[in-house]
Amino acid sequence: MKKTPSPRELEKLMDLIRYVVFPDYSDVPFWTCGPTAIQDILCSQLQTVIEDDKAVEVSRKFVEALPEISRLLHTDVEALLHNDPASSDIGEVILCYPGIKVMLHYRTAHVLYGLNVPRIPRIITEMAHNQTGIDIHPAATIGEYFAIDHGTGVVIGATSIIGNHVMLYQGVTLGAKNFSYDEQGHPIDKPRHPILEDNVTVYSNTSILGRITIGHDTVIGGNVWLTHDVAPYSRILQMDARCQ
Repeated sequence: MKKTPSPRELEKLMDLIRYVVFPDYSDVPFWTCGPTAIQDILCSQLQTVIEDDKAVEVSRKFVEALPEISRLLHTDVEALLHNDPASSDIGEVILCYPGIKVMLHYRTAHVLYGLNVPRIPRIITEMAHNQTGIDIHPAATIGEYFAIDHGTGVVIGATSIIGNHVMLYQGVTLGAKNFSYDEQGHPIDKPRHPILEDNVTVYSNTSILGRITIGHDTVIGGNVWLTHDVAPYSRILQMDARCQ
């Protein structure tokens, strides 16, 4: 069994998924080979990391999830269109905004991660990271109507949980404050990143660290270093990092 997925084939896969999700704003990929193209390419790549029979089943389940992936991505487009007065129309958001490109890759990778696919979800999110400067781990949980404006330097860690109608600006980090280690000195993979409830806005260059909860309808200002829970309806300012 070949052990290395092909980044080139995964790029083809993402072009096909983009065409399925945004057909009015994407060229038909010249390698399209009929309605099973996504499943065929995905299955061939899955066979490099899992057994053949399981690859067929996982690729089928992924195709079944495409309508929900598409629905979520269209909520992300709507969120950016609603939150950015500089956006002129849906087409501009889909074609030009890095937040949509990275979410296309993240939402694809997240489904594959949930299907216990090794390696490939990280490759897919790293493709978007390399092109946009936005780093989202495929294990993170992100709700609908999610918007990243500008986006460069945004980091969202693996155990982050983000609710609905959340807006992040450039340079925001949802990271871990520290790690726990087992008896052999290996880091333990346990919840260590923030929870952002619904209707939270985080402005540029803010770091939110540790397994803390930012309550719903909260606004976090720019250049804040935050390591404690925040109650709903709070306003956190950089000058003193306390609730206002």
